[in-house]
Amino acid sequence: MHLDLLNQRLAAIAKGHKRVLLALSLGAEDMLLLHQIDSLGLGIGAFVLDTGRLHEESYGFLDKVQERYKIEIVVYAPKRQPLEAYYAKHGLNAFYRSVALRKQCCHIRKVEPLARALINADAWITGQRRSQSVARSGLATEEKDAAQGITKYNPLAELDTESLWRWVTRLGVMTHPLHGQGMPSIGCAPCTRAIKSDEDERAGRWWWETSGARECGLHR
Repeated sequence: MHLDLLNQRLAAIAKGHKRVLLALSLGAEDMLLLHQIDSLGLGIGAFVLDTGRLHEESYGFLDKVQERYKIEIVVYAPKRQPLEAYYAKHGLNAFYRSVALRKQCCHIRKVEPLARALINADAWITGQRRSQSVARSGLATEEKDAAQGITKYNPLAELDTESLWRWVTRLGVMTHPLHGQGMPSIGCAPCTRAIKSDEDERAGRWWWETSGARECGLHR
């Protein structure tokens, strides 16, 4: 995959939709997309899901990202009432006890805010790549998001990790400080750890779970 192809894809996405949004997790993939969207002046907006339990480094990095790029980045937080009900019934760290409780937490903190973020959009863009995990090996560059009822684009789907970092370095893309601490995939602080050399890039997410595809529900 060449950088020109990525630029062509982004331009086509912007041209083909009235309102497109980039889901910004602050990882290297999304930062590359943000950088190119900004550089090309495509008029694509971005949003961040602040789960309330992100790393302190993520909040500091987001401040720097907002200062550098001209793109409006809207931050969405979970609703208070469902969170308080979850705490009252299950406890603050119940997500460690079962996959069901973890997914319930993810739904409150991520899935529901995502629906609000996309309510007026007709397409959204993610930084997902096939090489991130086995569960994403069949990822398409374009798909129908049945949950949101809109088109979803994964323009970096076939990009390998080596090429990703080569582009990031060459273009001077800002990168999250936790990447330098062995975290290629960064989510909530209690649910993210550094990976080992023989693990896939998403092995540090919900590492205590042993079965099934470890996803939060944003990508089905």
